[in-house]
Amino acid sequence: MKKITYILIGVIILFSIIIGILNKNENNNNYDTIKVAEVTHSAFYTPFYVAIEKGYFQNNNINIDLILTSGANNVVAAVLSNDVNIGLCGPEATIYVYNEGEKDYVKTFAGLTKRDGQFIISRNKIDNFTLNDLKNKEVLAGRAGGMPIINFENALKNENIKDVNINSSVDFANLTSAFISGMGDFVNLFEPNATKLESLGYGYVVASVGAYSGEVPYTAFNARTSYIENNKELINRFKNAINEGLKYTLSTDSKTLAKDILKQFPDTSLNDLEKIIDRYKNADSWLPNTLITEKMFNNLEDMMIDAKLLDKYVSFNDLIINE
Repeated sequence: MKKITYILIGVIILFSIIIGILNKNENNNNYDTIKVAEVTHSAFYTPFYVAIEKGYFQNNNINIDLILTSGANNVVAAVLSNDVNIGLCGPEATIYVYNEGEKDYVKTFAGLTKRDGQFIISRNKIDNFTLNDLKNKEVLAGRAGGMPIINFENALKNENIKDVNINSSVDFANLTSAFISGMGDFVNLFEPNATKLESLGYGYVVASVGAYSGEVPYTAFNARTSYIENNKELINRFKNAINEGLKYTLSTDSKTLAKDILKQFPDTSLNDLEKIIDRYKNADSWLPNTLITEKMFNNLEDMMIDAKLLDKYVSFNDLIINE
């Protein structure tokens, strides 16, 4: 009799599991899947990962298919080729596309970060570091034309620092390995690479580039004009999830946030992730909401014009959607 009872209990449990799976699949069929290409995978984008891990996208009936696509140029290329629906990268890339005359060009519809997220790593320990310590030194700063190097050059300009050897020959994805191999006196890195390099004994985090450079729409979400126009309700739901992620991130301590998004960084310890998030909090890295101001956009174009990457200003209203 007991054997029959156990079998019945087992059948009931198995049946419940099957029903649960079927219900989950049925619910997922009601979700919109959005493919998102991110320029790098960094705790710099904590509010985005919070929106994923806390279920804010699911609450808005959205599944996120996240694809790492190094380099802003590669992100917008993926958007333009329809390999992904949405790109997460610097808006400078959308300006380049617009100026190339693309008819169905890429527009930015939601901001995430408001200043540079790089940290300067020194090969040698420097007490009381200032940007003056970069004079006559080689700094690995990423590819020419990208947001990282544009903001770094602007930081030097703001502090009136000259005679810095900026090396732009190393691709963004290979900066860490190039520095470890012996290239450069300094390197600019996003987290978690900066902390990893420091923990391995190859350098010391000495400063935040964002602390020296001004507020800009540093990293934002973009899509083809046609995709935005044809999916207005979906885009609004996407923005709702990001806004919830921003609100939660700004009001929550770093330790809790580290626990929330640890799944996104399986190779990073909880303590290191907390340290990283705290650095970004202290640098005032994130926007209060997804809106991008015209002043911030103009700051970006000022930097690009100074760097001779842009001949004239592009209209804010042509490239930024704040609805």
